Amino acid sequence: MGGLNLEVFKFGMYVMFPIGIMYYFGTNLDNRFVVPDFWPRAENANTVPTERDEIKAELERLRARRLYVRDMRERRLQQEEAAAQAPQQGQEE
Repeated sequence: MGGLNLEVFKFGMYVMFPIGIMYYFGTNLDNRFVVPDFWPRAENANTVPTERDEIKAELERLRARRLYVRDMRERRLQQEEAAAQAPQQGQEE
């Protein structure tokens, strides 16, 4: 192929390839390639609090979670220190 024939072939491929894909797969792509229950429902999704009471409740929840995580971290560090000191005390005796 050369010259003008190649250009006509390329143009035909550029135009006909997407049209052929659309014809092959059809127009109901939403029904054909859908994954059931992929997106969360509205009641399961997070919502941004807008009311004053909702904001206060969310801040209290976040504060309680932060304090809980801090307490758990402190306990874990104390247990690790105690575990590290236990073998040392056994060796000294």
